[in-house]
Amino acid sequence: MDIGDEVSELRSMLEVNYPMGNGIVRNWDDMKHLWDYTNCKMLLTKPPINPTKYTEKIIEISGGYVTIQTVLTLYVPSLLTGVAVDSGDGVTHICPVYEGFSLPHLTRRLDIAGRDIIRSVLLLLQGYVFNHPPDFETQEQKLALETKVLVESYTLPDGHIFEVGGERFEAPEILFQPHLINVEGAGVAELLFNTIQAADMDTRSESYKYTVFSGGSAMYPGLPSRLEQELKTGDVEKLSKFEICLGDTPRRKHMVLLGGAVLYQEKGARVLEKLAVTV
Repeated sequence: MDIGDEVSELRSMLEVNYPMGNGIVRNWDDMKHLWDYTNCKMLLTKPPINPTKYTEKIIEISGGYVTIQTVLTLYVPSLLTGVAVDSGDGVTHICPVYEGFSLPHLTRRLDIAGRDIIRSVLLLLQGYVFNHPPDFETQEQKLALETKVLVESYTLPDGHIFEVGGERFEAPEILFQPHLINVEGAGVAELLFNTIQAADMDTRSESYKYTVFSGGSAMYPGLPSRLEQELKTGDVEKLSKFEICLGDTPRRKHMVLLGGAVLYQEKGARVLEKLAVTV
């Protein structure tokens, strides 16, 4: 089994497997090979509401320390209370944090993230058209106003160049409208609103004011402003008393990693003991 840079170089000649799906390890044997490849002690992170038995197995196999990734996200802007919107490869979470502790009973999960968006782009490029709602063209025009470049050129590993236009805006729309890919449930804007409104009244103000994004799927240009706009056009009466501020940091792809680094700089090796999950 090949792992690491050698796989990247020979990708077109190999069958590439993903040991994880929707934020959960699906193939523990492959995952163990990946952890062994690092050959060092690790601070591992996990989504906020994964099962306890899952965490136990991570500790058993890896021998590392496990913490909740959304808590680390808030450490980067020096926050102990707020909401983390974490969207990576396989899953999106809306996780409120209070005084450095995640609140799993309020956390919302959306099984749509980067890999689903990639599949959507591929389908669109093949000529497949989603079942659009009537106002989709209007929404696309609004998205287009947030970028000066409507068509981008991309070079494939084999050297071929192709252009992508409207597909760049249409594919990430599934985060807001899951029904576009036949997934039932609320989109990320509605989930964020429901999460904060379900919290204690005393914490809602800070939650709306300190909402932080993390993960590669949070990197789409205009995502924070689009989410903020949808919140403000929702229940106006309930939101009128709150200041809404969604953090648009350019480093949000690596917020979890940076959060771990910040803690290590402050606490040294003792941070591993502080963050270790007790099971």
